[in-house]
Amino acid sequence: MITAVALAGYAVLVGAVAPPLLTRAQWTHHAPTAAVLAWQALMATFVVATALAVYHLALTEQHVHDGLVGLLTACGLAADAPASDGPPSLGDVLVLAAPVGVLLLPVGWLVRCAWRARCARWRQLDMLALVGRPSPKYGATVVEYEVPAVYCLPGRRSRVVVTSGALDTLSEVQLRAVLEHERAHIAGRHHVPKVLVDAFSRAFRGLPLAQHAKEQTHLLLEMIADDRALRYHSRDALASAMYEVAAGRAPHGALGAGGSGALIRLRRILTPQPRPNRATWLGILAATVVAPLLPLLLACGP
Repeated sequence: MITAVALAGYAVLVGAVAPPLLTRAQWTHHAPTAAVLAWQALMATFVVATALAVYHLALTEQHVHDGLVGLLTACGLAADAPASDGPPSLGDVLVLAAPVGVLLLPVGWLVRCAWRARCARWRQLDMLALVGRPSPKYGATVVEYEVPAVYCLPGRRSRVVVTSGALDTLSEVQLRAVLEHERAHIAGRHHVPKVLVDAFSRAFRGLPLAQHAKEQTHLLLEMIADDRALRYHSRDALASAMYEVAAGRAPHGALGAGGSGALIRLRRILTPQPRPNRATWLGILAATVVAPLLPLLLACGP
């Protein structure tokens, strides 16, 4: 019971207490890649801690002191597991079904969200084949639409899309900068962490971690793409281009340079801050790796 309470408390800490603190941390905008990994680690930690807490709460008395070894014994997977004389009891089934259900909930939503995003991209690609025209000069597809917008469709059949309004509004330098931003999304496969956090937010609706992780991950992915674009283009070019396409909305399944969070990103681009030093980087990465392992250490402890 003590282990179950400790695991439940750890899950509450990760799911409700840590997210607001991480959201307000200043280093996240200075190191967006590490911050995305930190949010992913918190999500994995919450799932593992919750599953193990549910397992220990549902565990029968004869297996409580064995931790994960007891789970393997109940499954008949441990090397010294006694041979079963009959089918497993209802209690044994519940012991295994409860934590497995916690694990399958986000997995099921992940499959559903990934499929929906993929179908949405397919529909967009089919539409672009009808209404878009290729632009070899920019390596993009142009769509006749008066609102300035630039976005990308990631995946195997990736595509960068530019509206005619963006071509009319942006200068050559601005357009090149924002196109590099979109190519950074494709090269970095940013749709993968995006669908992961979307699935987690649907699986655990109302959880502070789900809400903060979704908002922050979407923003941080845009910052990562901004940093990639700034390797080749000036801050003024990217910032002014973002300002022009801020009102543009990307369709479902796509990643766009505009949308919510544009003002925060503009301030970040125009007022650059020093990146964390190596010691801070190592501390962040160590915490990211250790956080999901602590529930396992608690469960495996005596």
